[in-house]
Amino acid sequence: MHDIVIRSGNVVDGTGTKARKADIAIDNGCISDVGTNIGPGRREIDATGCLVTPGFVDVHTHYDGQATWDPEMSPSSFHGVTTTVFGNCGVGFAPARPDSHDWLIQLMEGVEDIPGAALAEGIDWNWETFPEYLESLEKMPRVMDIATQVPHGSVRAYVMGERGARNEEPTADDLTAMAQIVQEGIEAGALGFTSSRTMLHRALDGEPVPGTFAGAEEIIALGEAVAKAGGGVIEVASDIGLGGLEGNFGTDIEWMRELASNYGLTVTYALTQADREPQQWRDLLELSSAPLEGTGRVIAQVAGRPAGLLFGLETSLHPFKMHPTYVQLAESLSPTDLAAELSKDSVKQQILSETTGYTGRFNHDVAHGFHKMYPLSEEPNYEPAPDDSVAARAQREGRDSYEYAYDVLVSKGGKGLIFFPLSDFAEHTLNPTYERLNHHGAFWSLSDGGAHCRLICDASTPTYMLSHWTRDRTNGPKMKVEEAVKLMTHDTAEVYGLLGDRGTLEIGKRADLNVLDYDELGISAPEMVYDLPTGAPRLMQESHGYKATVVAGEIVRENGEFTGARPGRLVRGRR
Repeated sequence: MHDIVIRSGNVVDGTGTKARKADIAIDNGCISDVGTNIGPGRREIDATGCLVTPGFVDVHTHYDGQATWDPEMSPSSFHGVTTTVFGNCGVGFAPARPDSHDWLIQLMEGVEDIPGAALAEGIDWNWETFPEYLESLEKMPRVMDIATQVPHGSVRAYVMGERGARNEEPTADDLTAMAQIVQEGIEAGALGFTSSRTMLHRALDGEPVPGTFAGAEEIIALGEAVAKAGGGVIEVASDIGLGGLEGNFGTDIEWMRELASNYGLTVTYALTQADREPQQWRDLLELSSAPLEGTGRVIAQVAGRPAGLLFGLETSLHPFKMHPTYVQLAESLSPTDLAAELSKDSVKQQILSETTGYTGRFNHDVAHGFHKMYPLSEEPNYEPAPDDSVAARAQREGRDSYEYAYDVLVSKGGKGLIFFPLSDFAEHTLNPTYERLNHHGAFWSLSDGGAHCRLICDASTPTYMLSHWTRDRTNGPKMKVEEAVKLMTHDTAEVYGLLGDRGTLEIGKRADLNVLDYDELGISAPEMVYDLPTGAPRLMQESHGYKATVVAGEIVRENGEFTGARPGRLVRGRR
């Protein structure tokens, strides 16, 4: 008698091979058999007509704080994720001196838009060193497995104090101390080391993340520490991948390749399509993925859909947020009362008559870029046509774009949302994304689960990868289901050294898997909820079509509801 048997599913095993009808037996938290004529189980799941896939391995999230208080790890747990990796982009909460807690919180709040008050309330700070942080994470049972990395910003601040926070040059002793912390972190179980080298990432006080301007000597020394500890991933958020080959960090690819080649490491960086240089990503991808000597490699992280800012009355940005009348009303009214006031025609006309207080190139786009704004419907469309933009819709109706956008925001009782693709949509198509996802030098990533709580909700991308890319897309090439599943399971697990016990449905592997009603699979419209510590807001996005999600042989979510099972644990080290 098996613990669980999943019957008659279309098994997509994560290896890329064609789906086949089979049963799966689970015993003692692992897959014990895959095939036909499997005996009975104490619990059986009828998967007739459903897909059965490995659990998704999401390697770019920011649950560093949330993982200390939230056993459900939402919203990623709504979307079939059974293993998540955080500590990305050089920010995190360990190591942490007792007097640096507030500073680390404002760093995370500035870079990843996670409410600082919620972090301050939710984190208990019962650690100082990175190994102690892992021990703290290990104490809480969860609905999924978690893994983490050593963040450059925290390490620099811990060793160098104010000098590190202000990006001063390290001394030789500083480098030795930082390398020791990184090595200890990897030896304790971290999967790698991360750094930020983009001017987009700034603390709440406006300062770039510690390590942003670190020289090649510093980065290589810390990479060498990873190698000495047994190896791992070096993850970098670099302007070279966010905007092209020029800029302040145009030589980053050189030391990335040096690290990978000399120390046998995997170096990853975020690669997106920028509006100002829509073709340059191809040059960078070919350069970074050129053959190396030895076992190392450089591989780009690419998103499955555009990085989508969501403009709404409750989110961090929208076109009227800096209009004087709006500012005055928002400071004194609750969200419900604000929506009611904005619905008054006299208030509307007053706000529309005013000039925005936004300045700067990016903020100019937020206030005036209506050709890049798309009203988001109940069934979100993340690959809209140019005719779907606010500007195009307003023109067809003979209306002003500002007025049209205003009406979208105050619709649905003030819950209306506008989708603004920040990157990866310069050509109004996801064909370049398809090209990147299918390139040998890139892999699926960048869901940013847990981050940008009041502006972005891309943690639903795993569901979107299947519903859009393999089923619904009509304006370009599709993926096979087997290809999309492999990207989110085998490939992510392999890059991060986890393929030894997860990422495919094979005998002996952990029983992490999803049972999906493929025809019903999809995502709901995002909505703002106020369930973080202190009642702070975050965007949430539900899924539908998940019949069951299993972690370590236990059903953690069934028909859209958590079961109460929490078998998830901290993953220590590569497999």
